[in-house]
Amino acid sequence: MNKKKLRQQELLQKPVIVWIGALICCALWGSAFPMIKLGYSFLQIPQSDTATQILFAGYRFTISGILTIAGASIFSRKLLLPQKSSAGKIMWLCLLQTVVQYIFFYIGLANASGVKSSIMEATNVFFSILIAALLFRQEKLDAKKIIGCLVGFAGVVFVNLQGGRLDTNMSFFGEGFIVLSALSYGFSSVYLKIFSKKENPVMLSGYQFLAGGIILSAIGLGFGGHLTDFNIKGILVLLYLAFVSAMAYGLWGMLLKYNTMSKVAVFGFMNPVFGVILSALLLKESAQAFGIKSLVALIFVCTGIYIVNRTKPFFLKKNPEKSLEKEATQGQES
Repeated sequence: MNKKKLRQQELLQKPVIVWIGALICCALWGSAFPMIKLGYSFLQIPQSDTATQILFAGYRFTISGILTIAGASIFSRKLLLPQKSSAGKIMWLCLLQTVVQYIFFYIGLANASGVKSSIMEATNVFFSILIAALLFRQEKLDAKKIIGCLVGFAGVVFVNLQGGRLDTNMSFFGEGFIVLSALSYGFSSVYLKIFSKKENPVMLSGYQFLAGGIILSAIGLGFGGHLTDFNIKGILVLLYLAFVSAMAYGLWGMLLKYNTMSKVAVFGFMNPVFGVILSALLLKESAQAFGIKSLVALIFVCTGIYIVNRTKPFFLKKNPEKSLEKEATQGQES
């Protein structure tokens, strides 16, 4: 490993950088929930018009791919191009991260509130950690990760309780689709970490967004989707959402490259925190956002972050410096 890459690895493994970088990503992703719903409103996209919702997603990710490739090319002072061997990896990520995830996500968001969607989407944390540990053996699924997942999941369940029962307003095409999108995202995160061993994660992000955006646009147009009522507000929302994807996913990929999956993925629990606050402000969902159920749920998911990030194990007393050293080594090997 050359000195430049070694310095980059050391920087991105520092706890303060992981915290700041991950929280920036989560703030951006959290803002996407209300902004998508505002985009539907500004561009007059009906809740029932699935084809146009998919077309909207296609435009967003096509622009995002262009922004990512252009930005990275300017930063490196050369055109960012993939190798021939990268094509299969890009297409696999494109299907999981962009096409499958966002078909479910956009349809689900149209049939659920911004607040509830932002919390249900937090299940991607559980999926990412469990898939990395159980299916790909990238790290060990120890007691603190299991407890952290259970505590966080309790928050997701709690927000849907109504009178001691699951919220009867929950629907398969709403919250159900949000959970399926989170599952697809979990797989995409694990594969991004695997592919990033030998590939530039920013390059992978840019080209998978571009390919995925084109595919989604074709699907939307093929099923009769149409976006004709463009206006300044709608265009600005579309550009903002494209920036969110380009910035957040690229940075997230860099953090995953040099750290264990659980260390980074657990910050996804912060998405509902930002989603709840911004949905309350932008979508006038303050009654739901600041209700007792949502507040208790947020306490649960924030507790999950703390538990998974503990350097000291629950049941055995070990040297914390050795735990940190072991975690850093796992991040390099994964």
